[in-house]
Amino acid sequence: MNWLKKPVVLWGGLLSGVIGTAVFLVVFTKVVAMTNTMDFCVSCHSMTYPYEEYKKSFHYQNTVGVQAGCPDCHVPKTYPEKLVAKVLAYKDVLHEILGTIDTKDKYEEYRLTMAKRVWHKMEATKSQACRNCHNFDNMLFDEQGRRAGRKHQEAQKDGDHCISCHKGVVHEMPKDYEY
Repeated sequence: MNWLKKPVVLWGGLLSGVIGTAVFLVVFTKVVAMTNTMDFCVSCHSMTYPYEEYKKSFHYQNTVGVQAGCPDCHVPKTYPEKLVAKVLAYKDVLHEILGTIDTKDKYEEYRLTMAKRVWHKMEATKSQACRNCHNFDNMLFDEQGRRAGRKHQEAQKDGDHCISCHKGVVHEMPKDYEY
């Protein structure tokens, strides 16, 4: 056991640990970045349905040319929340393998459950995903439609957030949803 105390072994172990950690962090960062792209998000067959809906929304194409993609709304920007979301995404892979929503009919049948799950997350974060781009303080209320400007001012004053009024902005509303 005396060989463990030799300087060459200690420095070699330390150097190996530093290099191993660096390699892990580089690979980890690349994997997180790769799984945070639109191409990755829509690579599963079951995601072709929501992608077609998204392409009809203002988040895809609009007069100012700004585009918000799947990760912008569905993946938190900050750590550790982003890491937690990536780890919990295993369930999406599992359901893709199981074929839970692999047809349009199955997708529609499960749509309300999926929507409620996303709405719950958005409520819990006070629509943080929306607020990464939209900010009451930067809105020109007078240049919005009369009703929209008034409602946004009321929401700001009352502490309401986006998902309270804007369900179904990007994805179609579930047929079974009761307003």
